[in-house]
Amino acid sequence: MTTLRTSIATVSVPGDLPTKLKAIAAAGFDGIEIFEQDFIADAGSPRDVGAMVRDHGLEITLFQPFRDFESLPEPRRAKAFDRAERKFDLMQELGVDLVLVCSSCDPDSLGGIDRAAADFHELGERAAKRGLRVGYEALCWGRHVNDHRDAWEVVRRADHANVGLILDSFHSLARRIDNRTIRAIPGDKIFFVQLADAPLIEMDLLYWSRHFRNMPGEGDLDVTGFMQAVAAAGYTGPLSLEIFNDQFRSGNARMVAEDGYRSLVQLADEVRLAEPSGAVSPAPLPARQRPKGVEFIEFTAQGEDRARTTALLSSMGFAPAGKHVSKNVELWRQGGINVVVNAETSGFANAAYAAHGASICDVGLKVGDAGAAAERAARMGAKPFAQPVGPGELEIPAVRSVGGSVLHFIDEGAALSKVWETEFPGAAATAGDDAGLTRIDHLAETMNYGEMLSWTLFYAALFDMQKSPMVDVIDPDGLVRSQALESPDGALRITLNGAETHRTLAGKFLADSFGGVVQHVAFATGDIFASVEAMKARGFQPLPMPRNYYDDLAARHDIEPALLERMRALDILYDRDAGGEFFQCYSRPWGDGMFFEVLERRGDYTGYGAPNAPFRIAAQKRLMRHGAVPKG
Repeated sequence: MTTLRTSIATVSVPGDLPTKLKAIAAAGFDGIEIFEQDFIADAGSPRDVGAMVRDHGLEITLFQPFRDFESLPEPRRAKAFDRAERKFDLMQELGVDLVLVCSSCDPDSLGGIDRAAADFHELGERAAKRGLRVGYEALCWGRHVNDHRDAWEVVRRADHANVGLILDSFHSLARRIDNRTIRAIPGDKIFFVQLADAPLIEMDLLYWSRHFRNMPGEGDLDVTGFMQAVAAAGYTGPLSLEIFNDQFRSGNARMVAEDGYRSLVQLADEVRLAEPSGAVSPAPLPARQRPKGVEFIEFTAQGEDRARTTALLSSMGFAPAGKHVSKNVELWRQGGINVVVNAETSGFANAAYAAHGASICDVGLKVGDAGAAAERAARMGAKPFAQPVGPGELEIPAVRSVGGSVLHFIDEGAALSKVWETEFPGAAATAGDDAGLTRIDHLAETMNYGEMLSWTLFYAALFDMQKSPMVDVIDPDGLVRSQALESPDGALRITLNGAETHRTLAGKFLADSFGGVVQHVAFATGDIFASVEAMKARGFQPLPMPRNYYDDLAARHDIEPALLERMRALDILYDRDAGGEFFQCYSRPWGDGMFFEVLERRGDYTGYGAPNAPFRIAAQKRLMRHGAVPKG
């Protein structure tokens, strides 16, 4: 079994060099590729910088880049070797033995495989005298060499023990080079492997690389297939990230580094499963759990906020089912939905209330093996959560999630029943005269746009969930990016909504709640008309939709007039796709902009009513502008 050695290029993480190193070390990496620009910008000498890296418990795995070296005419060829000798001096002071030489983009470069091989043979001779190694990488926009197959041929003909190949997943996958071509390269001649993903975008390769790379698993490239081929070739060196991304450059160094580490651990595990005989075979991780659904959501609400929260729940057909064995916590139920209302004045829920006001602070997910889910999360770098256990309480594994909220893992079956029986003794089942809500269809979490890739990776790495293409949600005051993740059977659906400005509804919620997380919860029903009618009879006030909306529906869809009128009377919205129909109704916004949704899926409809979002947001903002929103 090969121990996984993780590395990341300093250019991938924002901040000055000390900030980068602190974040990289804290995330769990073993080493760094030191990017020349980061070294030059630091005030320390090469020896000082090398010592600073090692003081953080890191090794320098690679020095890069050395540009425009091979196939130059004289006298520029001699000058290139002089430049190389100066870089070798620097490497020895830093304490790194491998340099990345990227294929030349110089207009004076003459090209030619044999000419380049001769240059690299001589460079290898010079490097060997100092105990150093040279790695050659094909830039996908290189002037003469832009394909790893050509770079390998240069290395092969150079025929020097100190000259090897450096592979970069972006450069190979961007040119759509068959991954199988890597399998024939001897593993000991692959000196280093750099990894990056990217969304599929048709644009100039250099611009695409410099601005849109992201972590493995965050984009659309077949990085797993690339790494399978590398493992099959017999490569046993570090796996390193080289990410150029405008979003990351302005992000949080700690979060970027943690995402990077998580992406490498997940990738290595996927490769281990897909290529078990390969050289990359780290210690096995517990498998990604297939979530069985949301077992509970927990509100933190005190005083008048608690009264408003429970009044809204009551109007939607929820009923109090039991009190916590030792805390000021109440359980409300309907169908298979558990809503916990926590009014404690100490502990995590109280801290969340102080920070965000009335809000959802905790989500419990039903899984097949809670212990395995928690172990995988910890191995992926998630932060465990624990607080003192009170009388009669159970210890349930949990981690920190979006915005500092908590995510609990609960075993299904008998263990699940024990949780409720122990902590809410005598808790009643759902009342028979409820409104027909059956389960939580999806949760919508709101965050700054810059965090979306991070939390998409978080959920996809921990659970068996697939992401849908990102969509733009049109707000009258800007755009909100939305990314849906869903388990294969639809038991768990989560939408991540990224706000770029506080003027949007999502952005205002973030600002007003000081970083609240769950902005809305969607409850499923088998008959939305019966549910909304039952809720209105209990005092529920749906979000009022203008008649213009229903006139437009009549023009766009073939809907029976009587059904359309019934929808208008109950403020029910409509959408359809190739698989089926979708009906949805919203509560009025409350608190800092939270709201509930009731929906019915008919047939195989798989969406979330995205075409209705602009009209729903406009209606919500109308109420908020007119002061018709009860504050939390």
